[in-house]
Amino acid sequence: MAHFVLEYSDNCGLSKDQNAIQKLFAKLHTAAEKTGLFPLKGIRSRAYCCEQYRLADGNPELCFAHLEVKLGAGRSLDDRKLAAEQFFAVFTEYFADTFTTKGVALSFEMKELEPVLKFNKNNIQDYL
Repeated sequence: MAHFVLEYSDNCGLSKDQNAIQKLFAKLHTAAEKTGLFPLKGIRSRAYCCEQYRLADGNPELCFAHLEVKLGAGRSLDDRKLAAEQFFAVFTEYFADTFTTKGVALSFEMKELEPVLKFNKNNIQDYL
């Protein structure tokens, strides 16, 4: 399980290009699969555009994007660190052009979910 959850301000360019988020998610899914730590059927992504936000002094030209990765428990700290570094590299490279034109705040966090009661049903493998 690797679930990518992207939160971003509506002025960072993602909301204007319908394919932009899909391109980022495709790169993140590829990176996750290449680690060998995450089965393809368990990799998922979703994005939320924030229309109401405030950054620093309220300058409307400032933008942000926050990527959270939720993982199922059981991977070593070294494996999680390696994966996190790869995901953050994809994330920051994706916004490299934005960094040249405006103030950008990128943040990233990876959370390993504690073993809890969790239920899911999935037949994605039947369609891969």
